[in-house]
Amino acid sequence: MQLPVLSLSGEVVDTIEVSESLFDVPMKQALVHQVAVAHMANARQGTSATKTRGMVSGGGAKPWKQKHTGRARQGSNRSPQWRGGGVVFGPHPRDYSQRIPKKMNRGAIRCLLSQKVREEKLLVVNEFQFEHAKTKEMSRVLSALGVVTTTLIVTHIPQTEVILSARNLVRVKTIPAQQLNALDLLRHDRVVMTSQAIRRAEELWAYVNANGKEETHSQEVR
Repeated sequence: MQLPVLSLSGEVVDTIEVSESLFDVPMKQALVHQVAVAHMANARQGTSATKTRGMVSGGGAKPWKQKHTGRARQGSNRSPQWRGGGVVFGPHPRDYSQRIPKKMNRGAIRCLLSQKVREEKLLVVNEFQFEHAKTKEMSRVLSALGVVTTTLIVTHIPQTEVILSARNLVRVKTIPAQQLNALDLLRHDRVVMTSQAIRRAEELWAYVNANGKEETHSQEVR
């Protein structure tokens, strides 16, 4: 499978052969949804807390006697209906995390990268070369590439000049290929990857059988 390689000025300068097991996989919406939900659940802190009537201070004595006062029966002034009382069914610290099996995570990444290729929303560039880390330079490059929506820039390793050049741009995020994930691919409309990032992604996510040979999606063991 061939993809065009663009220069930073937006011109096609070469082609790159990419793995079909990573960039030509049918979409599985249920798998992608499950992995995305798990990622969002893992990002939750789960630290919200409220106090029940047994946790708040005070309320040891009965406010008034049970009968003959004309008022409603009360056993404590820290009951939920009282100001300063406990909270009924309030949140308590909990763990929202979900386990994401490796095969599911890899499968979701393959599906989303393949979908980006089919929709022509994945762009491959040679490499980002900036003399100085400047937002203006990155903005110029993205404009030349025709990118005007949410964009995910993927490099093979963290590149300081790329990170600094893109961090002030709205709706643009930079990550190394090793941190590629389904949630970022869903949240960003366009993906810009360097040639080296493509190779790094293939090392990490392309399907390889027990003999060390790459296989297409039609040969994968499901």
